[in-house]
Amino acid sequence: MSGTLAKIAEIEAEMARTQKNKATAHHLGLLKARLAKLRRELITPKGGGGGGPGEGFDVAKTGDARIGFVGFPSVGKSTLLSNLAGVYSEVAAYEFTTLTTVPGVIRYKGAKIQLLDLPGIIEGAKDGKGRGRQVIAVARTCNLILIVLDVLKPLGHKKIIENELEGFGIRLNSKPPNIGFKKKDKGGINLTATCPQSELDAETVKSILAEYKIHNADVTLRSDATADDLIDVVEGNRVYIPCIYVLNKIDQISIEELDIIYKVPHCVPISAHHRWNFDDLLERIWDYLRLVRIYTKPKGQLPDYTSPVVLPDSRTTVEDFCMKIHKNLIKEFKYALVWGLSVKHNPQKVGKDHTLEDEDVIQIVKK
Repeated sequence: MSGTLAKIAEIEAEMARTQKNKATAHHLGLLKARLAKLRRELITPKGGGGGGPGEGFDVAKTGDARIGFVGFPSVGKSTLLSNLAGVYSEVAAYEFTTLTTVPGVIRYKGAKIQLLDLPGIIEGAKDGKGRGRQVIAVARTCNLILIVLDVLKPLGHKKIIENELEGFGIRLNSKPPNIGFKKKDKGGINLTATCPQSELDAETVKSILAEYKIHNADVTLRSDATADDLIDVVEGNRVYIPCIYVLNKIDQISIEELDIIYKVPHCVPISAHHRWNFDDLLERIWDYLRLVRIYTKPKGQLPDYTSPVVLPDSRTTVEDFCMKIHKNLIKEFKYALVWGLSVKHNPQKVGKDHTLEDEDVIQIVKK
């Protein structure tokens, strides 16, 4: 293990020494690729032994979405969690109190949302310290990450946590790079750029791919891409998760300071202790989760508005809806009647490919 850590430290030191300019871009690209490979070794244990990742720390996914809470000890994360969910969580101002994640489930707008405490991700987990590895495996399955910061010392903490998450291949509030990448058996590296590139040239692309022992591939750069973007695409194991920065302890700052915080993107100021501004936080959580609620209507009855079927907004066809209820439903499916925003007239007869919208009402007609 320590060998890998030493190599990582060496590369990071060399990158810090290297001036950034056109002449060194190529060399830096190579170092970044090497670093990405070493980090992957740290977080994916080699060999089949030892119970694999997530051992002793796996939380069954329940509910419609999962939110992971990350924060330094003593920023009020546990207070926020227990006040949001009424979950009992040992609150103490020293590190690693919450060693296993205590899942709490809150109901909001009819959706069941799982809250997870992700303990001890901070500083050094990506270097395999502590129980970092298992926690990260869980963090990567979250639909939203909340980074809880102390409003009196937010920026230092924010950087450290972001670095940790980045090191594990978690990308916050960003979309996958617009790069086409396809390995081939022969024909060398074929690079196409559909717009001017400020960092990547053919030579840099080739050497980064060579670092991964890839010598034949088609690469299409559809936006001005960086070496990091290319590495993310080649690694292929990055997850893109929305993130909200929760600035806690606002009872300790002035109104003027609060006004400034409100303008920061992805930030919600709160007081966990006094339960201030929780409404705002929940509204923002709902926006970032991008869930779609579908109400079911049994034949001859009123729709059930209390417990919607909740789908992620990327998968909202009638077929997705049927699969969420039961996988056999689609076999018996004849057509569906839909009321709501997704149809032109109410009700409308639709097939399984029809895309539903938030708060539609559906009745399934079986064969």
